[in-house]
Order: sequence, then structure tokens, then C-alpha cells
Amino acid sequence: MHTAESLDALLVRVRACQLCAAHLPLPPRPVLQAATGARILIAGQAPGRKVHASGIPFDDASGERLRAWMGISRTPFYDPHQVAILPMGFCYPGMGRSGDLPPRPECAPAWRQPLLDHLPAVQLTLVMGHYALAWHLPQQRGTLTETVRQWRNHGPELLALPHPSPRNNGWLRNNPWFEEELLPELRARVALALRGPA
Repeated sequence: MHTAESLDALLVRVRACQLCAAHLPLPPRPVLQAATGARILIAGQAPGRKVHASGIPFDDASGERLRAWMGISRTPFYDPHQVAILPMGFCYPGMGRSGDLPPRPECAPAWRQPLLDHLPAVQLTLVMGHYALAWHLPQQRGTLTETVRQWRNHGPELLALPHPSPRNNGWLRNNPWFEEELLPELRARVALALRGPA
């Protein structure tokens, strides 16, 4: 485990990052949340424009849905000692033809593993979107739908989810098993993780 630098010092460096500034549509504003005691890790894609403006992760419709999926309120969700939020890209990447652009490729190689090394208490990782799945489940092959549907194969400490964006309303309608089978398990695992060690 990387411990030479404290998490607080690392977060200061991350929040001052200018690594991909030349490629961003707006000035860099890394948005993340972490503390060494966090028991749940949310691994998403990258902040959207609204989150960039507020500086608060999941401060949008996606966040409302994600908290509903998890069965928790804003209070534990925004407590970094309970929930760490580390998207694959920390800054808003800009808009593409069919939604936000992918996370900038410079971000995760530079920062992700050092940050993860400072989260020894994580009991449950929620992985959302192709880029997060590629990092956290590199051996997984197939579509996002297939990966999410195989949730029982990923062990008790990881759940793959679709992104909670309203853009995925069609996916949710077409995959009713997600709400029927996976959401009860998600809420149970979240509750167990937040209770901490027995």
C-alpha cells in the first residue's frame, strides 16, 4: 500500500491538477470525494456540466437516482468517511454528439491507483459505465448489459451498474430484472457496508 504521502496531501495535488487542461472545454475542476475510512466506493465516468458548476459529485438527476438505488439519503452519501466517489475522470470532459465525452484518458493512470491505495476500508465498490468497468473488471468481456446481468459472478464486494443518468431510462424499461433482482441486493449490500465491521 502506498502510504508515503497522506491522503489529504494527495487530494490537494489532485485538486490542483492541470494535466489535461489544454483538452478541456472549461478550466479544470476535479470533482471527487474520499477519506481513508470510506466503506463504499463509487466508480463512475466523469462529472457533467452541472456537477462541474457546483463542484459536488452527483449533484444532479443521476445522483438522485443513484441514491434511490442505494437506499440512502444525501447525508451518508456525502460523508467521505462513509462513501468515496472517484470517477474515472475528475473533470468535465465536454459535450459530444450524443452526450458527454468520455473521461479524459490522462486522469486514471495518473491518480486512480494512488487514491485507491488510501482506501483500505472499502467493502463495496459500485462500478458504473464502460470506462469504470474496464478498470475494475478488466477480465470482463461482453456488453454492459451482460456484465450487469452477471452481478452474482463478481463477488460480494463489487456490483456493476448501468449509469443512473436519465439517458438510460430506455435501458431500465427494457431490463426490468435490474430493479426486481439487483436493486434489493444493492440496498442490502450498501446497508451492510455502512454498518461497518461486525
